Amino acid sequence: MYWTEFATVALVHLLAVASPGPDFAVVVRESVAHGRRAGTLCALGVGCGIFVHVGYSLLGIGLLVAQSVWLFNVLKWLAAGYLIYIGYKALRARPAALPEMPQSAGRSARGAFVAGLVTNGLNPKATLFFLSLFTVVINPQTPLSVQAGYGLYLALATALWFCLVAGLFGQARVRAGFARLGHWFDRLMGGVLIALGLRLAVSELR
Repeated sequence: MYWTEFATVALVHLLAVASPGPDFAVVVRESVAHGRRAGTLCALGVGCGIFVHVGYSLLGIGLLVAQSVWLFNVLKWLAAGYLIYIGYKALRARPAALPEMPQSAGRSARGAFVAGLVTNGLNPKATLFFLSLFTVVINPQTPLSVQAGYGLYLALATALWFCLVAGLFGQARVRAGFARLGHWFDRLMGGVLIALGLRLAVSELR
């Protein structure tokens, strides 16, 4: 009965998640700098961040945030500040003492997971996306249990996609390619994250 609606949700989500953004940049950086394990944990954090958006969308809080200029701007500036912060840390990367890339042991599981969770959970563009999804694409008459099922799919699909990204960029051969210029790659990703943060901070999302 709801297969057509689900197919629409899945297609819209596929187009959104495949578009490079803060989530992609953070997962790639974690994977290259710290290995597949850290990248995968970061990807799982991004997936769990989806539950944040789905939760407030089902509760109607997303509509409240979107209608409040003050609340929405606070969320936007928090997200921008976090991206700029982790981008600044990446810009300070120094050449490794050994020719190999830094190992995943240098990155805690919690740190990698939280990086993905916070990056996605504080993304105000994700707020607008899920608000639109749950108010325009999904029929308000659709049972909450079915909508929750959609949310579970969105979280799992997001986590799976970024786990694949982490698997690609976390391969030993790929990481070895960045061995000599690893710190420059880190700085490049730091610049990308800062640019995304600044763009978000000055953007007019309302």
